[in-house]
Amino acid sequence: MGCGWLGFPLAESLVASNYTVRGSTTSSEKYKLLRKQGIEPHLITLFETTIEGNITSFLQNLDVLILNIPPKLRGGSNENYVNKIKLLHQKVLQYEVRKIIFVSSTSIYGNVAGEVNEATLPKPSTASGEQLLAAEKIFRNDTTLNTTIIRFGGLIGHDRHPINMLSGRKSLTNGNAPVNLIHRKDCIRIITAVISKSWWNEIINGVYPIHPSKKEYYTKLAKERGLPAPHYSEENSKKGKIVHANTLLNVKNFKFNTSP
Repeated sequence: MGCGWLGFPLAESLVASNYTVRGSTTSSEKYKLLRKQGIEPHLITLFETTIEGNITSFLQNLDVLILNIPPKLRGGSNENYVNKIKLLHQKVLQYEVRKIIFVSSTSIYGNVAGEVNEATLPKPSTASGEQLLAAEKIFRNDTTLNTTIIRFGGLIGHDRHPINMLSGRKSLTNGNAPVNLIHRKDCIRIITAVISKSWWNEIINGVYPIHPSKKEYYTKLAKERGLPAPHYSEENSKKGKIVHANTLLNVKNFKFNTSP
């Protein structure tokens, strides 16, 4: 559910691995593209009090639901994401879907400094983080479900990288804070591993295990790409947090293939 920047290539990858995949979108144009790529398309939009589209055909006889719909709280939006997820949860129970992968974010840890893992108490510092954490709990607290939460760090790919926005900017703050990023290819590999290896009822921090400082990382990357380097102010630089990937990934010998 949610065939956007991450969900669409994930669906393509699962189809290539011989899974039967249903994909939801709110766009009629994307609907056609899903069908073209061998994904069973569904036009579905979640609202706070209703679901628009044929949710029955999407959820009925479904083995695994990958929920990949983030809160939309930018640009002055004040939607109640939690109410949307509560409504979806009711439908999940109605159609007896029992395996859930909830795509979340390391933003739920907030501005805590130092090392962070899945045992760290989340302290969201944004409305988006607060609603994501509340939405996680809706599924995690339901013992009739097998829910795995994946909290991804900053998502990057060949067509999406912070350096394109940061290049040449002056007086940026927190240059000594570490980066916590993950490439889309590894996101897809982690989600696929949860399904194929039955890693259920887990919390996974999906973050690349190397954490240079922002200043070091973005300066180096700008040089490699022939871009003007960003400038970081040395004043009021916070320590930041280092988000460690789930121990499960290490135990299962999961190897990150694509560095940020």
